[in-house]
Amino acid sequence: MEEEIESVGRAFVDYYYNLFDNSRASVSSLYRPMSMLTFEGQKIQGVLDISAKLNQLPFDQCSHVISTVDSQLSTSTGGIIVFVSGGIQVAGEDHQLRFSQMFHLVPQEGSFFVQNDIFRLNYG
Repeated sequence: MEEEIESVGRAFVDYYYNLFDNSRASVSSLYRPMSMLTFEGQKIQGVLDISAKLNQLPFDQCSHVISTVDSQLSTSTGGIIVFVSGGIQVAGEDHQLRFSQMFHLVPQEGSFFVQNDIFRLNYG
C-alpha cells in the first residue's frame, strides 16, 4: 500500500508540474469549486480564483526541478497528502527559486483532484 501511495504521489507531481510548465491554464482542471490554495500566505478558494492567481504570476515560462516528493495516506478522506520540494527556473533568470508545496489529493470518479494546495518560496 505504501509503495502505491508513493507511486500515485509521484505520478501526480510529474503531471502537475508538466502542466504548469507547459500549459499553465490547464492546471485548473485539477481543482474543484471547493479547492483551496494558499500561495505565499494568500488564501484563495475555487477553480476560477486559483486559475487566475496561477495565470497572473509575473513570469510566463518556467521549469520546475523536483528534489523530493513525500506522500502519505489521508485516512479521513481516502486521499493522499503530497509534499514537494525543489526549484523553479524562471526563463531569463540565472538562479533557481527554491520552493516547497503541499497537496491534499482527494479521490473522485477513479481519479484525484486537489482539495488543498499550499505553496511557499524558501528564502535563505
